[in-house]
Amino acid sequence: MLFTLIILSIVSLFIGVIDIDIASLLSGDMEQWGIFIISRLPRLLAILCTGVGMSVAGLIMQQLCMNKFISPTTGATISSAQFGILIALAFMPNSTIWSRAIFAFITAILGTWLFVWFIQRVQFKDVVMVPLVGIMFGNVIGGVTSYIAFKYELNQALSTWLVGHFSLVLKGRYEIVYLTVPLVILAFIFSNHFNIVGMGKNFSKNLGVNYNFVLFLGLTIAAMITASIVVVVGSISYIGLIVPNIVAMFKGDKIRGTLVDTALFGSIFVLVCDMLGRVIIFPYELPIELIIGILGSILFVALLLYRLKNGRKSIKIKFGGNGGSCS
Repeated sequence: MLFTLIILSIVSLFIGVIDIDIASLLSGDMEQWGIFIISRLPRLLAILCTGVGMSVAGLIMQQLCMNKFISPTTGATISSAQFGILIALAFMPNSTIWSRAIFAFITAILGTWLFVWFIQRVQFKDVVMVPLVGIMFGNVIGGVTSYIAFKYELNQALSTWLVGHFSLVLKGRYEIVYLTVPLVILAFIFSNHFNIVGMGKNFSKNLGVNYNFVLFLGLTIAAMITASIVVVVGSISYIGLIVPNIVAMFKGDKIRGTLVDTALFGSIFVLVCDMLGRVIIFPYELPIELIIGILGSILFVALLLYRLKNGRKSIKIKFGGNGGSCS
């Protein structure tokens, strides 16, 4: 996957409306070097950080919540981050991207905590109900966000963060996504603790792990990663849901054993979707949210059917009698 990612990254640098070639760069063409440094390279770095960050954030949330259908999308994290950005736009019109990021961090963390607090106190018999509750909770937050945007005439400004795209990523306007790097490293350091917490509160206490601290640390890391990406790129759904599930099918559920693979595959997935968005209707560009939304919806349904099918099989194996089965 690393070799594939390197090859795709090199190809991505030379896809765009303005042609850039290696010969011109080597000859010192300042115009092409300007496009390369100001636009193409920042875009690639933002794509890689988005793929790594959203995938790892989804992996953390799924492990801590013990549910494979939880992600920043279905856990109301993205909607909460958008709400924070709107608050910054409404009450601080001249706010910088860092100011908006601070509001997005706060609301994303609070929204994620509130969602997890609720699902811990309501025991759902069906695992699919948890993400459905998260989607409804996110829609409530989205409705409040839309109302405030309409009231303060900020619908057009807010639309930038409602649909994810990399077309506005330029040097000096994207560096906040670099926060994903130390946060992912921190997630790797605490990965074993996340595995233990994912096994339950009593199990964590027996092993001497502070359940509440590790839970809130993991959720905070996931929320901050998501918010830093939403502030720069906008809303990108499904990455944190699809990528960890696909990797887990081949590598298992242990975070430390799958985190690197999840990060690499997430980067490849986002990079391929971005390249498709740039070439499908060239020289125009489709938002990456559209490409990922289509592919993600198909993969989500496939994963849902796969999980439900495997769940029924495990019930038959566990409860099946002598030659009989349990429906």
